[in-house]
Amino acid sequence: MKKIILGLSILSMISCAASKKVDKAPVNKQTSASSTYWQQHVDYTMDIDMDVKTYQYKGVQKLVYTNNSPDVLNKVFYHLYFNAFQPGSQMDVRSRNIKDPDKRVGDRISKLLPSEIGYIKVNTLKQDGKQVKHETVGTILEVTLNKAIQPGESVTFDMVFDAQVPKQIRRSGRDSKEGVALSMTQWYPKMAEYDFEGWHTPPYLGREFHGVWGNFDVTLHIDKNYVVGGTGYVQNAQEVGHGYEDKNEALNLPSGDKLTWKFKAPNVHDFTWAADPDYIHDTYKMENGIDLHFLYKKSLSPFFQENWKKLQPKTAELMDYFSKHIGQYPYKQYSVIQGGDGGMEYAMCTLITGKRKWGSLFGVTAHELAHTWFQFLLATNESKHPWMDEGFTTYISNKAENEILNKGKENPHTGSYRYYNYVVSNNAEEPLSTHADRYHTNMAYGMGSYSKGNIFLTQLEYIIGQEDVAKTLKKYFNDFAFKHPTPNDIKRTAEKVSGMQLDWFLNEWTQTTHTIDYGVKSVEGKDITLERIGKMPMPIDVEVIYTDGTKEAFNIPLRMMRGEKPTNATVIKDWTFAHPTYTFEASKDVKSVEIDPSKLMADINLSNNTFTKE
Repeated sequence: MKKIILGLSILSMISCAASKKVDKAPVNKQTSASSTYWQQHVDYTMDIDMDVKTYQYKGVQKLVYTNNSPDVLNKVFYHLYFNAFQPGSQMDVRSRNIKDPDKRVGDRISKLLPSEIGYIKVNTLKQDGKQVKHETVGTILEVTLNKAIQPGESVTFDMVFDAQVPKQIRRSGRDSKEGVALSMTQWYPKMAEYDFEGWHTPPYLGREFHGVWGNFDVTLHIDKNYVVGGTGYVQNAQEVGHGYEDKNEALNLPSGDKLTWKFKAPNVHDFTWAADPDYIHDTYKMENGIDLHFLYKKSLSPFFQENWKKLQPKTAELMDYFSKHIGQYPYKQYSVIQGGDGGMEYAMCTLITGKRKWGSLFGVTAHELAHTWFQFLLATNESKHPWMDEGFTTYISNKAENEILNKGKENPHTGSYRYYNYVVSNNAEEPLSTHADRYHTNMAYGMGSYSKGNIFLTQLEYIIGQEDVAKTLKKYFNDFAFKHPTPNDIKRTAEKVSGMQLDWFLNEWTQTTHTIDYGVKSVEGKDITLERIGKMPMPIDVEVIYTDGTKEAFNIPLRMMRGEKPTNATVIKDWTFAHPTYTFEASKDVKSVEIDPSKLMADINLSNNTFTKE
């Protein structure tokens, strides 16, 4: 890696044309999953005028929407996320009624003053130059089209809107607890996604997002003292200054109280920015040409500032790790920005809170950067399948932290196992197929999305082997990057890599709350009988120690897998789902038996996994 360069641009000045492989979203392109795959496409051009004193802004948006579906569209829908931050909104009411509310939200929305709420008000909307009927319903704008959009057709929507930045409560907002002026996430009227399942228009209750792939051209007018960073590439660095400019060229700063910032972001499904007059801005240049940018406040204590300096080369190591183990990061910049209310991933950037000890700062950065692959590039619907987003991110970031920080853990995922077992033992688990907004508790959502989603991949390791899971993740990226993969896509990818049938696993682990519980029922001489106590079937690894002190490892495939993982163990007859017990004969007299000596299988009761002859 090259040395840290201070005070340079948070965003690369490379133009969109310099990143050819992300200029246009792939549409109607044959994939390994389907020869009829399609996805919609958007091109946004926005001009935004921000008043940092009132926290209000005016917007002009031109949106070219391309219908790549085989369907005729008579309506379209936009998300107006800021409308959630108003007393009486669904987010407000949900937070005040759920059993275990997010402490960041609590009842705070209900107490917002008119000057503190968030809103997006659509003043005018035209379809191809003609006024079109629209109605704001909570956080959704419902648009009844003048003329239906035919398959393969592109239409242009022109919108003028006013908006107000809410007091920082959840992800977005102004004047965070750490004093960041503007965390601008989900801040613009955003076209809802339409796919093979239809329109996705959930109200914003505080969960995560789903967006349409496309290109963004954003012009922002803001107080000249504010430093801005986020998604995309700065197009006018010599005009904005603030360390963004090429030091070998003269600045061309305009007069007046505001600066105009111009950004372009090719092939993304969101656009985020943050701004503060007190940001320190460091740039770390990677040897592969990617610029990493770090924005954090001057008011941080020396202790916290030193952690932000230490973070920079480690972020480069994380970028290399994820690119190696999943797929190459395709953009030319990534930004880590102090802002928001915890940690949240966005296009080419993350917003994280900055007052963190070293382990916490590195951990949150590892997790949010990993989200660039698992949900950003592999853009699953987070509302419907949050476990594919948070769970896969937890899996790969745990492995990255373990390697980069030299933790030496044989299983870096034990925390997820503990949380899973805790929730299961308290009868609080809900199926992973539950919509993110409709979990009964935040605990069930959090455990399912992060822990059980992570364990989905560790159970795949147990079933098909670690090497095949590693190959699966790479193939999954190659086949589905810049698309919207579904649970079936990760399952089919693993099947193609391993040669096994895994529909049973996807069903059991994600659509039920069946648990894994196997036990050693009896040992008589050389005969060993195992039993399946839990409802979820699995292949079984068994280690036998004989009375003469020698050991033998056995693998019992599950018949419905139609195969077995690569193993050095003795592979014996497969076990059917219908039979609750299984007996096999060892080669010598048995002293002890242990099911799953690796402890990788997510068995909820380990007390019955071993037998020792007295």
